[in-house]
Amino acid sequence: MATKKSSTGNHTDIRIGISDSNQELNIESDLPASKVIEEVTAALDSGKSLILTDIRGRQTVVANSKISFVEVGESADRRVGFATI
Repeated sequence: MATKKSSTGNHTDIRIGISDSNQELNIESDLPASKVIEEVTAALDSGKSLILTDIRGRQTVVANSKISFVEVGESADRRVGFATI
């Protein structure tokens, strides 16, 4: 079974903490980290829900009042297999 690969190769990992819950949301997005931070900041400033789209086109909506933290970072290419470097 093959998975969909993006043409860019670089993705942004987003981890969102939800208040009143011990669960976190993990999203992998094609957006650059700076754009993700802009969207999070805009949602927090405006009082509207945060809407993010992952690399497969699925949208996640998080209520502004439930966001406890957002961690944004560039993801590295995942390598599978054994090799000597």
